[in-house]
Amino acid sequence: MKEADEAVLELRTAFARIGIALPSLRLDPISYARDKPCPLVELGRCTVETAQRIAAALPRPDGGR
Repeated sequence: MKEADEAVLELRTAFARIGIALPSLRLDPISYARDKPCPLVELGRCTVETAQRIAAALPRPDGGR
């Protein structure tokens, strides 16, 4: 569970560095409430503008942005 919490924090921090906030970014509570937990990160919904900003921040296949 600690590793999953840290992953969410890392992702939230990385998005914040480029000015993106995903308010519903969290761990999916159902995914780690099982006998054998398998935590999933829920990215949630975002505006079209935010989706475009995320896409622009990701590297292209040619290594550019």
